[in-house]
Amino acid sequence: MADPKGFLTTRHRELPARRPVPIRLQDWREVYEQRESDGPALTRQAGRCMDCGIPFCHNGCPLGNLIPEWNDLARLGRWDEAIERLHATNNFPEFTGRLCPAPCETSCVLGINQDPVTIKNIEVSIVDRAFEDDLIEPQVPGRLTGSTVAVVGSGPAGLAAAQQLTRVGHTVAVFERDDAIGGLLRYGIPEFKMEKSVLDRRLDQMAAEGTRFRPGVAVGHEEGTTGTDLLERYDAVVLAMGATVRRELPVPGRELGGIHQAMEYLPQGNRSALGEAVPDQVTAQGKDVVIIGGGDTGADCLGTALRQGARSVTQLEIMPRPGEDRPEGQPWPTYPMIFRVASAHEEGGDRVYATSTAEFVGDEHGHVRELRVTEVEFVDGRPTPVDGTERVIPAQLVLLAMGFTSVETDGVVSQLGLEVDPRGRIVRDGQFATSVPGVFVAGDAGRGQSLIVWAIAEGRSAAAAVDSYLRGNTELPAPIEPTTMSIAV
Repeated sequence: MADPKGFLTTRHRELPARRPVPIRLQDWREVYEQRESDGPALTRQAGRCMDCGIPFCHNGCPLGNLIPEWNDLARLGRWDEAIERLHATNNFPEFTGRLCPAPCETSCVLGINQDPVTIKNIEVSIVDRAFEDDLIEPQVPGRLTGSTVAVVGSGPAGLAAAQQLTRVGHTVAVFERDDAIGGLLRYGIPEFKMEKSVLDRRLDQMAAEGTRFRPGVAVGHEEGTTGTDLLERYDAVVLAMGATVRRELPVPGRELGGIHQAMEYLPQGNRSALGEAVPDQVTAQGKDVVIIGGGDTGADCLGTALRQGARSVTQLEIMPRPGEDRPEGQPWPTYPMIFRVASAHEEGGDRVYATSTAEFVGDEHGHVRELRVTEVEFVDGRPTPVDGTERVIPAQLVLLAMGFTSVETDGVVSQLGLEVDPRGRIVRDGQFATSVPGVFVAGDAGRGQSLIVWAIAEGRSAAAAVDSYLRGNTELPAPIEPTTMSIAV
């Protein structure tokens, strides 16, 4: 146990301060002040960990992170051991520590009647300290197996699979259709949530270990590299290209100009923030912006629009506003639907709940001018308009941030003849394998839209399956099965 009385003497959470809103809106840097990895606040918070007989935080996280162990090591300042225990289950704690909604914390035993341990902040503090102290070095395999693996997609699932397979001696090439490696980690996540230098330092480690990166290659194009080409050139193929078909909003006026999917808007904002020239960039400067969707992607759009100088921003959510406390039907240790405030929500804009868009209204130039919306109530589980609540919201820019529905079936999926289930996921067996020998699936492409921790867990488990396929056995860990689900009631 970190400190037998720690959770009794320190009863509340302490987190790093966020930079003042007026200051952080002037740049694209991460919103937090510099974290102090060896400060007294972190020591106190790490000491609150109870080292439970049954640590439910392990079950809340699909990676199986050894949380009580590295909490205690962080409290004692044994950073070399702390990062070793952290890396034992998680290839990229600097990503999860910044981007994960932390289901480990909502399943923390201390959270039954107190504030849970600040697991996420301790995690990112350990890994950032380890990078600062040069404790993280490339793990180059002692020998090569002679087998080759192609990984399609360079998001967290693909990168995790690639790193695991490289470290056991396979020659791995990661293919990415964008011009730089990282997938949504690079172009979907704004700088104020994770600066790309954090991604690049990990990619440098992977390159030094021997992973080969192939950006700018859209696998599946007939005139380029096809799925069949990969099968001929590599001994195994891992498909980790995500579930990237975006959910649409088929209401009158959808064809108007000025209405964009979030993943059309955010990558342009990221490129611009990094100093790249973006011809015909979609920008929020001087506009009334409406974001349809109340999740993390919507919050990313909000923070981006505010930094671009939007005149006003309204975020619409069709569901009713969650409560402040855990609902009775979502008991500990499940992940509850409660009212959460992201850093972007602190910065401005209006959040409007239980509201549905009925129509986009345009101007004489065919550009969106306003939205006609109405309040809704749920009847038999379906949103139903409330009479007399219709109103108009001005908007010259509308961003659809409603998530994703399925994997793209054009290209590599159809070329390889892979089956897709009714939910738009590539069908696979208990070993992450498709019906085509040598082709495996990891991440959202097989699971459906999910969290970054599930993506990394999928990548690690798929890597174990591939290694076993190539060599007949494996020593790689497999934290989950394809059918593993989070705790729910």
